[in-house]
Amino acid sequence: MFELGAKIEEGWSSDNKTSPKDESPIEVQLPREHRLWFRCEKRRGKWVTLCGPFSLEKEERSGLLKELKQSLGRGGTWKEDRIEMQGECEEALRGELRRRGFGLRG
Repeated sequence: MFELGAKIEEGWSSDNKTSPKDESPIEVQLPREHRLWFRCEKRRGKWVTLCGPFSLEKEERSGLLKELKQSLGRGGTWKEDRIEMQGECEEALRGELRRRGFGLRG
């Protein structure tokens, strides 16, 4: 909250607030330079396939996700630097990313 006797004026701030996420520039890599990992998790009784980390610009990321969702026929989203796809689709996702020239681990 506020300290006792504090004056609320223009430009005030409190210690418990966090600053909004800054869009810090990321080091963009070519698809073949990526080393992606895959993991399947069960969340609230349903499977989710995780894949990352990606180092792409925002426009490339959204385009890639749109193409993957269409080709795999399932939903997905970006979370930080990784893709989360609905369902257990690791092999299909691996194949699509390999076809697009991404480097994979393992």
